[in-house]
Amino acid sequence: MKIILTQEVSGLGAPGDIVEVKNGYGRNYLLPQGFAISWTKGAEKQVTVIKRARSAREIRDLGHASEVKDQLEGLKVTLKARAGDGGRLFGSVTPAEIVDAVKAAGGPALDRRRLELPGHIKTTGSYPVRIKLHPEVTAKFDLTVVQG
Repeated sequence: MKIILTQEVSGLGAPGDIVEVKNGYGRNYLLPQGFAISWTKGAEKQVTVIKRARSAREIRDLGHASEVKDQLEGLKVTLKARAGDGGRLFGSVTPAEIVDAVKAAGGPALDRRRLELPGHIKTTGSYPVRIKLHPEVTAKFDLTVVQG
């Protein structure tokens, strides 16, 4: 089955890529989740629009990714979350909240889909967070979750 990816799928490709996958994987997972659209001649023309949007969001090159990495690793990122006694959060911290906290701390705008969390963050404390800025550049910073 031929499909066009609309979002990044690890191990498969980036938005705008035309890939061949097994029928069940495409029909039962990629298409219903919105990660891809079916390939047609008309849909192939949309690939340029998808790739243009991706290039606007993406880090420009390796040098720019290194600058962003240096900026991120120098940040003190603190996130206030509602918590009960003992530091247990009501819910968990989402990647979107982390991206907002980085921006509030003076950092760059990031893509929440590129964050790699150490697992579910459900208590207050300090957590290491990794973000893949470029295929060759991964930045690491500490996220401190406080009761607020």
